[in-house]
Amino acid sequence: MIMKISFLLAFSIYICLCRAKDTDNLYDVCPTDTTRKNIFINGFPCKNPAQITASDFKSSVLSKEGDTDNFQRSSTTLVTAAEFAGLNTLGLSVARTDLDVDGMIMPHAHPRASEMMFVGKGVVIVGFIDTKSQVFQKTLKQGDVFIVPRGLLHYNLNSGFELATVYSVLSSQNPGMLSISDAMFAPVVSEPMRDLMKKLFSRSKLGTNHIKNVTSFRC
Repeated sequence: MIMKISFLLAFSIYICLCRAKDTDNLYDVCPTDTTRKNIFINGFPCKNPAQITASDFKSSVLSKEGDTDNFQRSSTTLVTAAEFAGLNTLGLSVARTDLDVDGMIMPHAHPRASEMMFVGKGVVIVGFIDTKSQVFQKTLKQGDVFIVPRGLLHYNLNSGFELATVYSVLSSQNPGMLSISDAMFAPVVSEPMRDLMKKLFSRSKLGTNHIKNVTSFRC
């Protein structure tokens, strides 16, 4: 009896883990109802179908260049169902990353989403680190696409001589973000972060496939 209960419990946990993703859409469309802010559910409530318009499915947020006047010389704008009503229940979010010359996006991970990157302008080094500390890195040019598996550390570096722009589609309407600087309790402007970026830059020049003394993780 105890073994049967243990089996059923383990099987239930397995099913829950397998279903640990955004739920499937039960309607054709379900734009976010931003007026109902006192309801707490896994997602957002839908608008009244009679009030849905074509405007719910258009966003111009990513048409604007981000502010790269900072230490990392970069900017990322993430648009989720909270800002773009038409994304609600579709399991998607979108982002724009602008990288000034020598700009970078520090290693980070999205615990609930894989990410597909499309280079709109410039030359960008993109890479991710798996749980064996193996680095998968490529130099991308305009029109190139790169995939980052869910939960793995990844980063961007502008290796060109002009502003670079990368557009992304993420496989969750709320992908979340874990920054390695937060995980290491180290600010971006610190020696540990500088050392990490030096190793990544060195790896790109030497063509090695592993990076040492970095704790990579998958969510």
